[in-house]
Amino acid sequence: MPSELSTFEARRKANVVNNAKLLKDSAEIAAKMRRTAAPPPRPAASKKRKAAEPAPRTRVMPTRQSARLAGAGSEANGSGLKPEEIPAELKPPEPKRIRKSGDLQLTNLQVQGQRWSSTGALASFVQGAQPGVRTFTDEDIKDTSDQKLKDLRKEMNDLKLYEGWVPNDIKITPERVYALTFHPIQDKPIVLAGDKKGTLGFFDASQEAPTQSDDDENIDIPLPQVGAFEVHSRTISSIKVPTFDPNSVITSSYDSSIRCLDLQSQVSSQLWQPDDDDTDLGITCIDISPEAKDIIVFSTLEGSLGRLDRRTKDKAEIWSLCENKIGGFSLNPLLPHLVATASLDRTLKVWDLRMIKGKGELRHPSLLGEHQSRLSVSHASWSRGGYLATSSYDDTVKIYDMTGAMKWKPGQDLSEEQMAPEYTIAHNNQTGRWVTILKPQWQINPADGVEKFAIANMNRFVDIYDTEGKQLGQLDGEGITAVPAVAEFHPTLNWLAGGTGSGKLCLWM
Repeated sequence: MPSELSTFEARRKANVVNNAKLLKDSAEIAAKMRRTAAPPPRPAASKKRKAAEPAPRTRVMPTRQSARLAGAGSEANGSGLKPEEIPAELKPPEPKRIRKSGDLQLTNLQVQGQRWSSTGALASFVQGAQPGVRTFTDEDIKDTSDQKLKDLRKEMNDLKLYEGWVPNDIKITPERVYALTFHPIQDKPIVLAGDKKGTLGFFDASQEAPTQSDDDENIDIPLPQVGAFEVHSRTISSIKVPTFDPNSVITSSYDSSIRCLDLQSQVSSQLWQPDDDDTDLGITCIDISPEAKDIIVFSTLEGSLGRLDRRTKDKAEIWSLCENKIGGFSLNPLLPHLVATASLDRTLKVWDLRMIKGKGELRHPSLLGEHQSRLSVSHASWSRGGYLATSSYDDTVKIYDMTGAMKWKPGQDLSEEQMAPEYTIAHNNQTGRWVTILKPQWQINPADGVEKFAIANMNRFVDIYDTEGKQLGQLDGEGITAVPAVAEFHPTLNWLAGGTGSGKLCLWM
């Protein structure tokens, strides 16, 4: 029976086994490290080859052949070959496509070819004036079913442009026309116009025009006689010749003054100006009602409305109605206590001068009602029959039915329905910087009994509408080279005049 190992021998034997294991593991690790660090085996040397003699280089040329025998016609390149037959290495390099820069007009960029020639998809986006393009034609007159309306349209379109001189020769003012009117006399057409610099011009269309035969093409034609007087120092904004006082020409200006020119004495008198010479209160419009002959009502650039009584020496009463410019207003011809104002704040407002509210600087006429447009309202014109016409920068002309105003009580509130426009006419009113703002102007007392108003057309016409928004005519003529922006009827006769941005006059009779 084998003797049992002592504790020491057992420990010694275990140490021998552990040491042997450590040596074995170390040997394996060292072998792996040697294999990793060993350089790759060198490839066996290859046998040297004898270098072959280089073949002579020859240039490959395209095979020449007769284009005539091949049946090919002469091409634009003169070689007789079609572009696709020319070898790539012989084609000239394509020029580098240069980036386009600056503003580009689409009409100059259109791709050639019938299939690419249509611009109809973009036509609906085009805005602005199109000189010479009519928006009311003879076909519209022919298609009129109402015989009375048809006859009226024919009468309006039969108005002819004044033949004495072409419009470019009738320069009624040196600068752009801002205000224009007819003298109410019916014996002869006399037109008055005010310009940007404060000049008041007169043109008598009854003066004898020069005779010219077809053979006298090189003869110098004398210019018409025009009178011009510097009655204001700044823009003349409005001209009125009252039918009840045809010897007086009342003008207003951005120079903060209202003046009256007596045609008999030929003296221009000042009717009103601010008490303080340093006060600048530009006047945008004036109006006088035949029912209140001595009362002058005026509007200002500051958004205020003033009332002046010529019979007294009292100061003008001025009310602040809004914070923005009042571009135009008018009195009801038969009810002069009713005022319609058009403002830069996009509203048409109707006021009653019979009821003044508030105290001190807060005094103002009673506001009866208002109607808001999408953009600023340029002018409000009241007809003798009670219709209001406005023009605004939302490209519309609106007609409001106010024929029931006779029944309104002082300070009566008008409902939204009463202030809503009865008719809305699409009309381009985007005048820009160089054209005077378009304003509708009713004929004061038409002899034919038809209430109608005129407003210029940006396509270089003058449009005529009735109280229902139906177009009665579109006046044009040879030689009109600019928009007759300031257009107005004779008070009673169907004569119509328009002034342009260069001071030229267009006259239809």
